[in-house]
Amino acid sequence: MSDDTTQDQAVRVSSRRLAFVAVFSGIAMATGQAPLSLWYVAVLGLLAVFWFSKDVRSWKQAAVYGWLVGSSYFAASMYWIIEPFFVDAARHGWMAPFALVFLAGGLALLWGGAFALAYRLRPSAWHWSLALLWGGMELVRGYLFTGFPWGMFGYIWIDTPLAQVAALIGPYGLTLASFLLAAGIVSPGDRGMKPSRVISILAAIGLLWFGVQHEKIEPVAKADAPIIRLVQTNAQQDQKWLPDMIPVFWQRNLKLTAERDLDGKSPDVIVWPETAIPYLFHDESTVPEIISDAAQGAVVIAGGQRRSPEGFHNSMMVIGSDGAVQDIYDKHHLVPFGEYIPGGSLLGRFGLSGLAQQIGSGYAPGAGPEILSLGRSGAVLPLICYEAVFPRDLRVNGQRADWILHITNDAWFGDFAGPYQHLVQARFRAIEQGLPVARAANTGITAMIGPTGDVIQSIPLGVSGAIDVALPEPLKPTPYSRFGEIPVLVLLLAGLLGVFWFKRREKSD
Repeated sequence: MSDDTTQDQAVRVSSRRLAFVAVFSGIAMATGQAPLSLWYVAVLGLLAVFWFSKDVRSWKQAAVYGWLVGSSYFAASMYWIIEPFFVDAARHGWMAPFALVFLAGGLALLWGGAFALAYRLRPSAWHWSLALLWGGMELVRGYLFTGFPWGMFGYIWIDTPLAQVAALIGPYGLTLASFLLAAGIVSPGDRGMKPSRVISILAAIGLLWFGVQHEKIEPVAKADAPIIRLVQTNAQQDQKWLPDMIPVFWQRNLKLTAERDLDGKSPDVIVWPETAIPYLFHDESTVPEIISDAAQGAVVIAGGQRRSPEGFHNSMMVIGSDGAVQDIYDKHHLVPFGEYIPGGSLLGRFGLSGLAQQIGSGYAPGAGPEILSLGRSGAVLPLICYEAVFPRDLRVNGQRADWILHITNDAWFGDFAGPYQHLVQARFRAIEQGLPVARAANTGITAMIGPTGDVIQSIPLGVSGAIDVALPEPLKPTPYSRFGEIPVLVLLLAGLLGVFWFKRREKSD
């Protein structure tokens, strides 16, 4: 057997081993996401990605390696994406496997591109450029084509002190820091306590110390704090719009609203979930008066659908104690292929429509993020469902709310991974902004979240009910709420400049 044949066989064996490592490392990383939340397994998977990067021999192999890591990670962590297609399986069920394959494979292209570019930048020590570009590509994922930042690696830290670092650098920064620390600790090819490894370990200790200190902050509610009632209807998605069930869920909401003094105090604000009002809202509607009568003096904030000259909207209505609509917020960050179809006028001719909307050919977006005034109950930043996934949707022209209100219908996501992951992201929004989050979910998980991301009180999946919770005080503005992604961009730029400098130095040597 010739040396060339032996070498070719060795390359094939190495490539197969690398592919095996990539797939299983990606799956291991995915176990850190809720509801498994095995962050220690996820860390081992991440370390394995960097450790075996030493076996990559070309930028093309790096691209395949990154794509396999990404596709297995996204498929394992986002398999819930098939759930909406089975609400009406006869019409949409056939799309489910394609949705998962195209979502996982498509998002993984970003990772494959980051891995390939990282290798081309500095083959001799490409794990550093990999950590930077991988983290940078996660930032791109959050913005490209309206963005889809679901399932960032940094979310594995939610039940650890490291989650509090999001108050400093946000979820993108926490994800980037995770990659950089892993690259420094593993340092393929290095032996002993190299400076990079020492610095990485010290940085990890420093971040952990900050997290422990920040986590000690207890959510405080003043004696006269507003009482927020969060209503969970538990309308299963396949039943929610059935003509026989609409009045059942409507009456359930009214009954939960009318109950008095669940915890000894009457609520100041009562919150219904997304699209909890089953009737199309219009100016002549008597629905607000009916809701107000049930609320007996409390302000009610309820999700529903309405029509304007721009089209149909997925909205949040603020109904005063007199039955008048005080304010309306229209969801502006819509779900592609769920609440609207890109190029919908063309595709609508072929019978393609979004999954979520019940009226028209899709929703029209609202004007953008805004803050609503609720009098003594403070200023609130409204978010509807998917909007809680985007950290940038919480920035409103330099204004700061007293609390965040998130209404959602997570019945679309099934009853395993999706609702739990959505809750984790709402908890991160609380940490990032230093604000409490009141969350009303149709089928769960309804929760009051403190400004450090702790769940103060909640209603589990699959039950109907209501909780009355005193609204915690907000913390002081966090660094992340002030500067957003600017520190992360500065770190990325400085790091990549360092990579280019080392690359030029290697060439000159």
